[in-house]
Amino acid sequence: MPTLPADHPLRAELNAEVHARPPELLPIPQRVSYVGMFADGTHRAAEWAHLATLAARYGVPLPPQPVNHFSRDFGAFRLKYERHTEFARYVFIVAGSDPEPFATTAIDRAPAEWLAALPGTLMIASHATLVATDADDRRPNWEQLSARVFDGNPLVGADIGEGIATVVTDLRVRADGFSRVLVLDRGMSPRQAGRMLQRVFEIDTYRIMALLALPQARDVLPFLLKGEEELSQLTAALTTATERDEPALFERLTRLEASVENVIAANDYRFGAAMAYYELVQRRIDELRELRIQGLPTFREFTERRLAPAMNTCRTAVARQESLSARVARANQLLSTRVGISRERQNQALLESMDRRAEAQLRLQQTVEGLSVAAITYYVVGLVGYLAKSLKSLGLHVE
Repeated sequence: MPTLPADHPLRAELNAEVHARPPELLPIPQRVSYVGMFADGTHRAAEWAHLATLAARYGVPLPPQPVNHFSRDFGAFRLKYERHTEFARYVFIVAGSDPEPFATTAIDRAPAEWLAALPGTLMIASHATLVATDADDRRPNWEQLSARVFDGNPLVGADIGEGIATVVTDLRVRADGFSRVLVLDRGMSPRQAGRMLQRVFEIDTYRIMALLALPQARDVLPFLLKGEEELSQLTAALTTATERDEPALFERLTRLEASVENVIAANDYRFGAAMAYYELVQRRIDELRELRIQGLPTFREFTERRLAPAMNTCRTAVARQESLSARVARANQLLSTRVGISRERQNQALLESMDRRAEAQLRLQQTVEGLSVAAITYYVVGLVGYLAKSLKSLGLHVE
């Protein structure tokens, strides 16, 4: 066996990331319940402690340290746990089905008090039933199926995997807090069924997570409109402002710039996350490989009709934020340039005044020096006169 160099410290972790969160094997028929809790990384320790109490109750071993995902058989049900950046997912799986698809659900087997104490806040909850159907069977009457299983609500659905199964749902939250997904299998393998159902759950999850940005976008648009109006007033005032007006304009413009940057900082993460979640929704829909069912909108059609406008609103808010920030920065730069020119003009006037004072001081100094020379000459001449008189008194002929 060849001897390899030492591993990079992250080699094993990065290689394992490719295999992270594998889909469950779901032999048909199956009942699956899905719960998504909105909980950031600060809830991780609480989640793990909560899972430990469930594992102790059923005598199931857990990894010694918190992990991002694991799957265990608890006897009465199988539980799959996944930790993501902003949310945690719990999937409960029970084999078999009832004559009525949702007469009993997988989560019925889990302790009610344990479920009620899950860390975080509930974002998504859904029941899924996977049942077999013959490929040659006639399609069900969707209106009758909706009335019997989905309370008569309009259905969204498609053949997935290029026709190997059919998925229908109404994407409505019922009184029990859950939505419903019905999967009619025509020959999926257990692993394929697990992948397909995981994608359906992820479409719903990422759709809700993307929509978290919509309320923030609606809240920020009035602020942006007000900021744009104020900026328009400020730029108009710049055209007629005098040097005396510049400090007040500069203060208003600086205050507006600070408020815009504060709003951008508060919303930037959520808007960026929304775009990432929206991209994941579209990617998961692609992976379903949908085929249209006559009379039912596909997941892509429903998503584009409902989710795309919300994401366009978020994009508009992001674009207007960036535009307003750039325009305020340009106006601030323009005013700063104007103030700088005014200061240079004032400095130039000050320097000219200093030059005049220096010239006057030089002339005064020259005058003083001239007077000093005259005085010194007067005193020297006087001394010479006294000397001459002294010499004349001694008998020398001095005129």
